[in-house]
Amino acid sequence: MANNGTVVGGDMSVSDKVQGMIDELTTALTDAGKHDGGNSAACTRVRKAMQQMKAHAQDVRLAVQNDKNSR
Repeated sequence: MANNGTVVGGDMSVSDKVQGMIDELTTALTDAGKHDGGNSAACTRVRKAMQQMKAHAQDVRLAVQNDKNSR
């Protein structure tokens, strides 16, 4: 579960997973703006969000690969 309550993973469809990632990135965009303004705490939040995106992207890749292999 993401910090904003968005769930990415589990038994969700690939479309739902990607939409969850988009929602999380939209939230991270606010912190990115704060980081650009010099807020160091926002920098930490942006880095954490990017690490989560990396993991979520891998989950999506695996789901797509598994779907492809099962067809």
